[in-house]
Amino acid sequence: MMNLQTLFSLEGKTALVTGGSRGVGAMITEGLVAAGCRVYISSRTTEQCVKTAERLKNYPGECLPLPGDVASMDGIETLVASLSSRENAVNILVNNAGVAWGEPFEKFSEKGWDKVMNLNTRSVFFLTQKMMPLLKRPASAEDPSRVINITSILGARPDPMMAYSYCASKAALAQMTKNLAYDLARDNITVNGISPGFFPSQMTAHLMEDEQANKAMLSKARFQRYGKAEEIAGLSIYLCSRSGAYVTGDIISVDGGLLLAC
Repeated sequence: MMNLQTLFSLEGKTALVTGGSRGVGAMITEGLVAAGCRVYISSRTTEQCVKTAERLKNYPGECLPLPGDVASMDGIETLVASLSSRENAVNILVNNAGVAWGEPFEKFSEKGWDKVMNLNTRSVFFLTQKMMPLLKRPASAEDPSRVINITSILGARPDPMMAYSYCASKAALAQMTKNLAYDLARDNITVNGISPGFFPSQMTAHLMEDEQANKAMLSKARFQRYGKAEEIAGLSIYLCSRSGAYVTGDIISVDGGLLLAC
């Protein structure tokens, strides 16, 4: 007989969520903590990490601040060393930290290209690489460790906001996710992507504040509203729990049907 409590429970699991202190990262963190997971959240801002951890303190799991900057190899290695000093094994890695940049094609800068590609794509690869000893330790065929990469629907459709490097970085990340899934299965690690549509976050704040842009954006989706925290959190719980142990190499959209309008 199936037991829904154990099927979706993350009790006893440990996770690292980059960019976990706000936006989509905080939504995912809240879901994992609610399912009983011990979650370390990392971002450059110590104060925001501490604030989010305090907000989530009444859930069954635990949220712990672990500030760090994954934009550089030094930052990645420092973060992994800090986590390794606290944990012998990690079951879940959520690569969520990201940045966007918008400029007209004629003026799009090298800085806007390199900064976005570095954080959204390069850092995901190298953080996952450095996390392998921690991820491999608890992994088994029946209960694999999990890597979730946060891609974007803008990696699969044109973006009218001229976010050229952001779209390219997320398309690259989606393909990287499939390559990693193929390779890391040998170590009993699943790798999947979550491709969000429009959720309330710092990246979408400028659109939400512009009534005309907000209306035009939402009109493209089949369900014309922003995503809710529980909707992306629920998918994350599924992928990280027993119920998602046989899923790997998928990019799952949570977008209210926005890609259907392509």
